Amino acid sequence: MFFSLSMLIVDSQSVKNVDCAEKKGYDAGKKVPGIKRHLAVGTQGFPHAIEITTANVTDRKGALKAFERCKLSGVEKVLVDGGYTEAPFAKEVKHKLQATVEVVKRSELHTFKVLPKRWIVERSFAWLDKCRRLWKNCERNLNSSLQFVMLAFLAIILKKL
Repeated sequence: MFFSLSMLIVDSQSVKNVDCAEKKGYDAGKKVPGIKRHLAVGTQGFPHAIEITTANVTDRKGALKAFERCKLSGVEKVLVDGGYTEAPFAKEVKHKLQATVEVVKRSELHTFKVLPKRWIVERSFAWLDKCRRLWKNCERNLNSSLQFVMLAFLAIILKKL
């Protein structure tokens, strides 16, 4: 399979914790106590950078942590939603990846419309939601959550072969 790295699509997903989790945060925007999964996928929907943080970490900081964790090269454009609109974020992406940030915004408020290329990362989150273990954060450590997300994507990729 050919994975194009010329474009990355970035988003985050807030996931509720169960009681046994040690690290807890609260995403005030979505009103979810738990963790956030930050995901940067290619045009096929397969992950190139993953980061798990507590839910109180902003989308921008989580995406930058994911870029630090995975050494990416050849990226020209990073597509993001409205939660990533800040000049310092675009500067950091330019510094770390030598890529430009393109914010894809909705044209109308409170209406559903499939946004170009943004659906790819949402589909990747839907793939994760099919894994029963990942419907809530059942792990004590953030690293364990990261490993189970990686394992789930590995299973998904093997099924696609």
